[in-house]
Amino acid sequence: MTEKVLTGKKNGMVMLLLIIGILLASVAALVFGIILTEKITAVGVVLIVLSVIGFIVGSILPAGLKVLKPQEALVLTLFGNYTGTLKGEGFYFVNPFSSAVNPAAATKLNQSGDVVKTKTAQLNVDGVAVSTESVNKRMSMKIMTLNNNRQKINDCLGNPVEIGIAVTWRIVDTAKAAFNVDNYKEFLSLQCDSALRDIVRLYPYDVAPNIDTTGDGVADDGSLRGSSAVVAERIKAEIQNRVEEAGLQIVDARITYLAYAPEIAAAMLQRQQAAAVVDARKLIVDGAVGMVEMALERLNERGTVQLDEERKAAMVSNLLVVLCGNKEAQPIVNSGSLY
Repeated sequence: MTEKVLTGKKNGMVMLLLIIGILLASVAALVFGIILTEKITAVGVVLIVLSVIGFIVGSILPAGLKVLKPQEALVLTLFGNYTGTLKGEGFYFVNPFSSAVNPAAATKLNQSGDVVKTKTAQLNVDGVAVSTESVNKRMSMKIMTLNNNRQKINDCLGNPVEIGIAVTWRIVDTAKAAFNVDNYKEFLSLQCDSALRDIVRLYPYDVAPNIDTTGDGVADDGSLRGSSAVVAERIKAEIQNRVEEAGLQIVDARITYLAYAPEIAAAMLQRQQAAAVVDARKLIVDGAVGMVEMALERLNERGTVQLDEERKAAMVSNLLVVLCGNKEAQPIVNSGSLY
């Protein structure tokens, strides 16, 4: 299905004036027909018949008047056949028997730009009040944002993570959106969920060794937490490939929420804390060894004291204990001989 934009239809004001003229002429013909019926029966009957025809035509033609706001479109069909799409703001007149098509008009998703209900009426059926809601059949050509619900997905290491994305999109082909899929909003939401699962399963939550996230056979440092921009770009490309047939364009995709699932969040927090402690201890030990080496070099250069290997080992041990300990050192004063 290829979109066909209707041009040269912005003659709504002319047709409105014509409809008003037809109705006024019909009223005048009816009045004169009634008057002439008493004198010239044939002429009076003809005028009455013409007035009735004018009233019928004048009541049908207003159905062809269409008003569109900026960034709106109207997909039209005539007796089941796609006739074209009205695009852009203006006052249009089309075939009054044409009907607008928007299969997602009444669909409500967690997104911006959803069509708002325009009118609510109350019907009394067997004493029970029933509300009938009419929806706007116009398609919005604006950029809209879809916030899908958070999903629980296993990363490439099997760890369950919760992730949410926001997708900005718009309609670029109204005919494909209306006729190639049953409901383009639900179709988009489903494809976003599916694409998100396919991409997230390729990455670990955090950097892990021997993991290939790009598919080139070489291990890399890709991760959901550290490569969020790359992951979002891959998600966008994947969604675009899936919704191309629906006439939709994915403008952007961004990760809005990322965390471990609650059942393993505490264990992963302990793991991160342990890794942080190990890294901190490693830094402390590296610094302490450097300070001990510097102390020994200074003592040796200045000749302040002569130490054999055994006393050097004892001093190194004491300095490392002092520098690497968690608590303040408690000095012990030796009042006797060192030997």
